[in-house]
Amino acid sequence: MDLKQLEYFVRVADLGSFTRAAAALDIAQPALSRQVRQLEVELRQTLLVRNGRGATPTEAGKLLLEHSRGILHQVQRAREELGRVRGALAGRVAIGLPTSLARVLTVPLTRQFRAQMPDASISIGEALSTSLQDGLINGRLDVAVLYNAQPSEEIDLSPLTEEELVLVTARTPGLAEDPPPGPIALAALAAVPLVIPSRPNAIRMHVESAMATIGARPNIALEIDGVSAILDLVADGAGSALLSRNAVASSIKPSSFSVRAVCDPPLRTRLSIATSALRPTTLTQKATMALLSKMICDLIPPVTET
Repeated sequence: MDLKQLEYFVRVADLGSFTRAAAALDIAQPALSRQVRQLEVELRQTLLVRNGRGATPTEAGKLLLEHSRGILHQVQRAREELGRVRGALAGRVAIGLPTSLARVLTVPLTRQFRAQMPDASISIGEALSTSLQDGLINGRLDVAVLYNAQPSEEIDLSPLTEEELVLVTARTPGLAEDPPPGPIALAALAAVPLVIPSRPNAIRMHVESAMATIGARPNIALEIDGVSAILDLVADGAGSALLSRNAVASSIKPSSFSVRAVCDPPLRTRLSIATSALRPTTLTQKATMALLSKMICDLIPPVTET
């Protein structure tokens, strides 16, 4: 076995396709297939089942996949430790962000990362918290920011801050918003048609749980996964939404929306920074986590009680 073969095998297994893996690795598909086949011959095991829908690991493949991720991660860590000897942080860090934060953080985070760690590389993806957590567990992500994450044996969590959820409605064109609308009681949301993500989205589950504690249920008008699509539907009059202020502020046209705080009780979601508990955290990842934590806490000040 060599590291390149293990890297190729892991990428095919993760992406479920030789075609997608070849594109991600920027190599020809025949060369990729040849390397994986050589690995199978050497180990005398069929590692991947190839079919018209792609490639899936066999039982032997799943076992090797677990070891390969650990081997490749340790190699990366060794390189970074050696880089530290010469005063450099190196390696690649894959970060996952919720969409509402990705829009406001991607550019400044990339700029600060390059300035502080010029020998390292960064990739940033955006998705719902459930998908980000899966990415941490399967090794596609190194660091993720999660909403309302629950402790588990597979991820390590570090609390960051709380973010307020507000009721977002379409603003009537030409009408000034002076004074701004007052808060709306949580119980009153039961009468408001909502455009909301589907389960098990973290915000959706939090809204349902909070309303259940006061004996109420949300009025679901539409289930849509994706902040942009939700805001488009709100602007079109399909209903209202419960989102963070950052989600509205970072939209293409924030002036199209009116926001109202929720009270009695307020709706607040917890933000945490997460890493896999199954793999060691490298020095570059730790430096990235420190940078990300500071930027998020600067962006979202602690919620004050009123």
